[in-house]
Amino acid sequence: MIATISENPWLMVLVIFVINIIYVSFLTMRTIATLKGYRYTAASFSIMETLVYVIGLGLVLENLDQFQNVIAYALGFGAGILVGLKIEEKLALGYLVVNVITAEKDKDLPTNIRDLGYGVTHGYQYGRDGQRTTMQILTPRKYERKLIATIKELDEKAFIIAYEPKNINGGFWTKGVRRKRLKNYEPENVEEVLEEIYEEKELEDDRHAKKEEV
Repeated sequence: MIATISENPWLMVLVIFVINIIYVSFLTMRTIATLKGYRYTAASFSIMETLVYVIGLGLVLENLDQFQNVIAYALGFGAGILVGLKIEEKLALGYLVVNVITAEKDKDLPTNIRDLGYGVTHGYQYGRDGQRTTMQILTPRKYERKLIATIKELDEKAFIIAYEPKNINGGFWTKGVRRKRLKNYEPENVEEVLEEIYEEKELEDDRHAKKEEV
């Protein structure tokens, strides 16, 4: 098979391109996982990276004497980084903290966002224009865009900053993030979802009240 590949220059270009995409994708994901502190995930990626290197990249490096092979290697390297980043984005490892500052004091935004399933710590601070509600919201990375869209739906003028914490310890944050509830709503229908949640709460409160009366 190797002889067949070597005899066909265009097949060799394709093989070099594809193998380098696979190799660099694993390399990129392993590097990101290492930086995020996911040791075992990084180790798994490094195993797959090494397998690709041993099986395929040796063939690639032995055939870089032709100009088209060098171009294929360079293009595969760049494409591998993009593919690796895209895969990591889909995996969405870890959590994000989203800081929100809003002037909407008449709206109970912290409670609304908690009811949607996110972990929220809120307080009040003062800026140039007076008192503001501040929130620190914890969300799995895969729901980052949904959370930001939800905040804009509830308050389009909210000031939002997102960052990724390396370590999370203590508190109720990770336990408070209700993934099922996060998954089952869309930002466009957030008002309707909140109404349903509040109706369920009222029904639950009524049931508890009846039990206590009995």
